[in-house]
Order: sequence, then C-alpha cells, then structure tokens
Amino acid sequence: MDATTAQIAAEQAYTDQLYARVDELIEQVERNLEQTQGSQSASTHQNRSERDAFMALYEDRLSLLRSVSHNVVFGRLDTDEGLRHYIGRISLFTAERDQLLVDWRAPAAAAFYQATSIDRLDVRLRRHLITRGRTVVGLEDDVLDHEVLTMGEDVVLQGEGALLAAVSSQRTGRMGDIVATIQGEQDRIIRSANRGVLVVQGGPGTGKTAVALHRAAYLLYTHRRRLEHTGVLIMAPTHGFLRYIERVLPSLGESGVVMLTPGELFPGVSTTLHDTAEVAQVKGHPDMAALLARAVKNRQRVPDEDVPITIDGTRFSLTTRDIAEARREARASHKPHNAARAVFVRAALDRLATAYEKALRASGQTVLPEDRPQILADLRAERDVRVALNLAWMPYTPESFLRILLAHPERLRAAAPRSLRPAMLQHLVRPKDSPWTIEDVPLLDEVAELLGEDDSVSRAEAERRREKRSQDVSYAREVLENVDTSGMVRAEDLADQVARVRDGRTLAERARSERDWTYGHIVVDEAQEHSPMMWRALMRRNPTKSFTVVGDVAQTSSAAGTSSWEAVLAPYVEDRLQVEHLTVNYRTPRRVMDAAQRMAERHDLPVTAVSSVREGELDPVLRPARAGQLADEVVRAVRDQLSADTGRIAVIVEADQVSELVAALRAQEGLPRVGSGSAGVDDEVAVMSPQDAKGLEFDGVVVVEPARLVSDGVHGAGDLYVAMTRPTRRLDVVHAAPLPAGLEG
Repeated sequence: MDATTAQIAAEQAYTDQLYARVDELIEQVERNLEQTQGSQSASTHQNRSERDAFMALYEDRLSLLRSVSHNVVFGRLDTDEGLRHYIGRISLFTAERDQLLVDWRAPAAAAFYQATSIDRLDVRLRRHLITRGRTVVGLEDDVLDHEVLTMGEDVVLQGEGALLAAVSSQRTGRMGDIVATIQGEQDRIIRSANRGVLVVQGGPGTGKTAVALHRAAYLLYTHRRRLEHTGVLIMAPTHGFLRYIERVLPSLGESGVVMLTPGELFPGVSTTLHDTAEVAQVKGHPDMAALLARAVKNRQRVPDEDVPITIDGTRFSLTTRDIAEARREARASHKPHNAARAVFVRAALDRLATAYEKALRASGQTVLPEDRPQILADLRAERDVRVALNLAWMPYTPESFLRILLAHPERLRAAAPRSLRPAMLQHLVRPKDSPWTIEDVPLLDEVAELLGEDDSVSRAEAERRREKRSQDVSYAREVLENVDTSGMVRAEDLADQVARVRDGRTLAERARSERDWTYGHIVVDEAQEHSPMMWRALMRRNPTKSFTVVGDVAQTSSAAGTSSWEAVLAPYVEDRLQVEHLTVNYRTPRRVMDAAQRMAERHDLPVTAVSSVREGELDPVLRPARAGQLADEVVRAVRDQLSADTGRIAVIVEADQVSELVAALRAQEGLPRVGSGSAGVDDEVAVMSPQDAKGLEFDGVVVVEPARLVSDGVHGAGDLYVAMTRPTRRLDVVHAAPLPAGLEG
C-alpha cells in the first residue's frame, strides 16, 4: 500500500471502533427501552409516570445515537504533548469511561477550528476525515508544526479539501450541518461568551444561518441545565425555510428547540399574509406602542352623567365622581387593563354600596355593618350595575380589542401621537373581519401585554409548580437508587421528564401555547426584516436579552425593516450589544457575486464586502426576451439549466408573477415537478419571490424581469440582490424590460 492508502486504512480501523461503540450503545438503550416498556404495566399511576419518563429519555438518547450512526467522526487533532483527539458530533466513551471521541462543542475540540500556523494552540497536525457513510474515503491534513514533515510521519496533503468539497456539491433541498468544515471566524462567533445580543452581520452565502444554528447547539451543550427547561426559540422567515434547516440541529445532537415563523409568534394565530408596504411601515412604527397604550386607556371611561340605579324601589346613583375615583385607584395599581379592572370594580362597588346604604337609611331602613357583604352581592347581581361598570371598564381579549380599534378610525385618531399623522393612520383602517397578517402579530402581542390577565391564578400556579418539582426530584433520586441506568439518567432529568409526561405536552408545545413563555435563548434569522414593534415582542420572550441575531441590512425587503442594528437593538441592551461580521462567501461563485455587488453598489445598498472561496465556471447569462414572450424564455432558461445537470433550480420573480410562471412551467412536457413559494425547496424546480428565497440556496437561479424587482417596494434593489446571490453554480437573468443600473451589458 502507498502512504495515503495506509493512512486511510489506519483511520478506518479507528472509525470502525467508534461505530462499534455506537452500535453497542444503541443496543444497550434499545434493551433498556424494551425492558421499560414491558415493566409496571399494571402498577400505580406514579409507576406509569416513571415508566413513561424513562421511555422518553431512552427514546431521546436512541434518536441521538441513530442520527450520528453514519457520520459520527470527521476530524483528528495531534498535539505537542503527543495526545491524539478524534473530533465528532457527540462524545463517546468506552464502558470503562475512556474517551474515544470528543464532542465538537467541547473545549478540547475548539482548537480543531481555531488553530492556525501562526497560533497553533499546541496543535501539530489537524486531519479532516472525509467519509461516505461509515467508510473513510479520503484524508486531508493541515500541518501546523512543520517539524512534522521532517520527522518521517505520514501526512496527506493532496485533495480538493473538505471545505471546497462541501461548498461545491449539489444542493439537496435541505441545509446540512457545517460541523466538519467550520472556519475560524465562524467558530469564534459560535463559541462567543457574549451573554447579551450577538449580531452576526454578513453578506450572502457567508454561513450566517449555519453559524446561528451551530451556536444554538453549542449553547444547549454548554448551558444545558439552564436552557433545557426554557428552550431555545429559532425564528425564521417562512415555513419553507424552517423545512430547509430542520435537520441541522438533530444532526448535531439537539432537538429541544422551538421553531416559529413571525406569523406564529402569538399563540392562536398562524398567518403567512403580509400587509402592503404602506400599511406595514405604519404598523411597524415604534410609536404604535404609544398609540396602543393610549387606545387601551381610552377604554377606561368616565360617563358624561351619573348612572341612576334602582333596587327594590330604592333609588340612588353611580356618580361620575365615584367612577373617576375608582378609575384613579385602579390606574394607580399599575396593573394591565384586565387585571386592574378587578381593582376598579371593587373600588366602584365599594362607593356604590355606600350610596346604596345611604339611600336605604334615608328611606327608614336599618343597615348594619354585617349587611355589607350581602349589599355588595346584590349590587354585583344587578344588571344596570354590571352594564355601567362594563361601559366604564370593559374586559377585552387582544384579538377583539385590535379588531375593534382598526375598524374605528376615530379611535385611532384619538389615541395617536403626533408622529403618526392622519394620512398614516388611514392605512390602518380595515373591516373587523379582516384576516390577521404577519404585521398584526406584534400589535396583538403589545395589546396582550397592555390588557394582561388576573395574575393571582398564575402566581398560585407558579408556586405549585415549584413545590411539585422539588418533590419530583426527591422522589426521582429514590427511584434511581434501585434502577441501573449506567449513569445515563440524572435525578433532575427524570423529574423533568415525569413532569412533561404528566403535562402531556412537549416543551415546544407548551412554549407555543403560552404567550408569556420566556426562552433561555433566541435565534432570529433574516432579522433585518423585523420592525421595531416585532423586536418589542421578541424581547418580551427573553427577559435576559440572550439573542443571536443574524442578517444582512443590504438584503432588507420589508418597508418596516432595519438599516442599523445599533438603532433597533441598543435601546434594549445598551453595551451588551456585540456585532460580528462574516466576510467569506461559501455559496456564491466570484463571477456571480461580482455582478451582484456591482448592481448593489449602483443602487447604494449598504453591502458588506465579501470574498468568494470559488471562482466559478460560468459568468451570469443575460437572456433578453421579446415583449409577450417572457414566460417562453424562462422555460428555455430552465430547460438549459436542467440539460446541463445544474441541480436544483429556483425561478425568482416579483410576487405577483409567481402563479403565472408556475402555470407556464407546469404546462411544459418533460419538466420535473415545479414547486411554488418557499415550500418549493422540496422540488427540483421552484418559482418564488425574493422574500420566499431569503436564506435559501440553489444550484441554479433564473432571475426574471429584474427591473420589476427593483421598482417593487421600498427595498426593491435589495430584493434583486437577494435573488442574484442564491445560486451556487449558475445565474441566468431573463428580461423584456430594460435592465436596471448595474446589470447593463
């Protein structure tokens, strides 16, 4: 055998040892699971809860082991001390607890990503194991200590390289993890100790999303005790995007995350509809918070006249002064509207009872102090009293309040601060039965915060949960003393699992259904699209303000989006805001990226300068079409890319043209299935808008009528920039109208 073949054989022998241990653990967990399933079937309810909790823990462990059963190892480190560490997706130990494999997130693995020839971090050699399934098919060595070459040690220096092999491969319709090819600037961000808001700003293809997901996995590994009870929220722009990234975290050994789109942040609402740019801009304006606060206060009303009340022939009045004083007392409690209503009602009834007693005495009746509870009960039961108090301080749900507010322009005008002019407010007016939009979600959340609920029940429930957890942990310790779990189960883990089994919902299900759920960490992707009002809603979900925010202000499409991270985020965290920049484009070939950057610069977009790791083989192709034949030219472009075996193809077009081009392509013979929108990520050919394409990547892209994209909305040039930077191989531009600035020629 030559030296390379011998080295591959040696690495294969060690890799076989790792997979043998994985298989052994899978068998052990399967055996434990089978034994648990067959036990305690006729025991008490408590026993069944224990059994179900153990089963859930074993199932989670089994899912993790199976997810890495064909890709567990990818690297090796040789150190100055003569130590050798293999790096993989999880940690592996022998039955005697000798370490076989280091988890990529562990401190000992950091040097695999951070060591350089200038700062070796005591690393002599870094080896990338290129595998196909369980087979080692190639090796590539980074020699950091050049004495290695003079000592007769076998190294493998040839090959395409793990990184270039990964970025050059055809897309699969799903994002894969980059754990084997994380680069230094990415690893520094992934392992950042920042406890505030970490912004990852980067141009297209720089791996922002991958870095954010790997950071989430790293935090879950490093701070598991803190995060596994509260969860990590990942906010992504579309359901298609969520499908695109859904396999990344499980492949890294993590599944305890909640994934939502902006249209799902408010429980009970799920929408993919957007308002027009003019409406979105007003709804996202930061002063909408002041408008909503005033609108709620305006529903705490004092009538123009006293309200006459008659009970069993006794006449008296609920005076405007009584209502004003009760309102003042309720507002002084500083509780939200619905919770403060209880204070208002008690205060108003107390004053009304005094007036009733006075009227009874005036009619010659005797009123004793012990009669007060019955008098209050009589007043509560009186219809006129209930109507008067409701008119003064009506209870609302967030949905009912916002529907009514947006249907009444006079209420909007009465509540609006000066910054929201009447012409702007007119954009908000709509019928009460209008469907919810994504831009409504932060308004609903704001109103829910202003309205609140009676908090006495929630406080009592929180105290009950704390006491119950303490009892569960104590009991779990007793159970584990009598069960052989080979150290895989802790008392706290079992107690938590018992609580989840008792609740019957997963963490994700509970978090989705509870508006006041607070997450341990939040990842916000395509964050440049979010309005100031959406940021208010997101910040409520994490009081500690622990965020990873990724985006590119040059790709902003929303009229209410941001052009400055500091402007939108610093008010929440001040000096706990850290902005990191990614500067290397791993997706877009240089030939395509240069064209996109020229266009962006001509339209004054705040682009982040990036350098592509690949030159690419093809320049962008401009394909003029005659008037009325645009769809025909799009079909030809798609056929050309398919015949060249380009891979997955996206046709990116202005939103109003999506359905037309989907129909035109589906009518063609010999084409594969054509998808529509972001859900088309599952299809070989998909037609979508730039908003749908955000965060996604394709082997080939056909951009249709770029002039329409540029002229569409406030950030049209940003939409074109997004569209042009999606391909990993080939870009065609089809146009009938004159090309926008920066694309001519």
